[in-house]
Amino acid sequence: MKKQFYNYTIQFIKEIIPVIAGILIALFIDNWNNDRKDKAYINQVFYTIDSELKDSKESILEIVPSQKSLVDSLEFYSNNNQLNVMDVIKKAGGVRVPQIKTSAWKSVSNYKIDLISYNKITTLSNIEEQKEILKDKSEFLLNMAYSNLYEKDKNKKQTVKMLLLDIIQTENTIHKLIEVYNKE
Repeated sequence: MKKQFYNYTIQFIKEIIPVIAGILIALFIDNWNNDRKDKAYINQVFYTIDSELKDSKESILEIVPSQKSLVDSLEFYSNNNQLNVMDVIKKAGGVRVPQIKTSAWKSVSNYKIDLISYNKITTLSNIEEQKEILKDKSEFLLNMAYSNLYEKDKNKKQTVKMLLLDIIQTENTIHKLIEVYNKE
């Protein structure tokens, strides 16, 4: 009986070892394949993020000079009681706000964030936060300017100017964060 039990045990071990080895090999191959897919996915996401940040940076660099021109116009015409806020905005070419793109970051932040380094996560999160702040400030500026379009008062023009300077500061912060991301 002992010999028969011993033989069954040996036979069981001989049969189970190849099964376990096969399972381990299959798991190894599956993990390797998943890692390969994750790297390809992250590379594509980083390519898209880089492209979006490049576009955002170009938008900022293109629009800030026109915003500074509007600030100068508001300062220059602030004492002119003949021109209202709308006239000054028209003379400067209107109010423009850059488009900050972060859709690729949003997609990866909800799905595979564990595949990205902490520094990149932090920088991209800060860019997203500043984008939302810029959106809120821009909406506030536009609402304020719209409700005071026909005002000729110096204080109204100065208020629009101060709001615009605050927006420019936020845009500069986003620009700096993009530079930090590009250095990482």
